[in-house]
Amino acid sequence: MRRALVWYATCVDTLAASHLPSTSQQAAAAAESAQMLNRRKYSVICKYYAFAALAFETLGPWSSEMSQKVVLTSGDPRAGAYLAQRLSLAIQRGNSASILVTMPIREQLDGLYLL
Repeated sequence: MRRALVWYATCVDTLAASHLPSTSQQAAAAAESAQMLNRRKYSVICKYYAFAALAFETLGPWSSEMSQKVVLTSGDPRAGAYLAQRLSLAIQRGNSASILVTMPIREQLDGLYLL
């Protein structure tokens, strides 16, 4: 029986004080933790829908569940790596946009590019 897919995505701060003990020891530790929390939180949904919990970290790492599902579904062992590359780039673009918003107006920065 086919079920509709429900997914929940979250992005956690790799450098948050609450995550540093684990993220300093293992890459994607905060993402894996967030994924488990979301899976527990939405466990009722799993009975009726195909549930995918996606978790990302601000510095790029992300939980491995989705890439494993993509590999199984597509049959291509490289599919997970391709997905990882696309998602990592999207996260880095979002991070740079977040940083740029906090900076002064662009005209004030034009002098920096003349160096």
